[in-house]
Amino acid sequence: MPQDRSKPHFSADDTIGGRISLARDAIDLTLDEAADFLMVSAWTWASWENDRATPPTDRLPLMARLLEVGPTWLLTGYGSGPRWP
Repeated sequence: MPQDRSKPHFSADDTIGGRISLARDAIDLTLDEAADFLMVSAWTWASWENDRATPPTDRLPLMARLLEVGPTWLLTGYGSGPRWP
């Protein structure tokens, strides 16, 4: 049975980096574009997506707005996640 891509399975077991990456992919944003928006290097953004570092808490609301998700979803996996085209 084909998977419904409009509502991918989101799990609270995912990491924050996985959710950041997933949300960025959902809105078709490049890593460089996302990093520029938050005024960080692409290396920093990539380290967040790869769980090598955690984004500062003061950046999470802006990151959530950029990624079109709720800040709670970024942190926990519960709440308003990405919408797929």
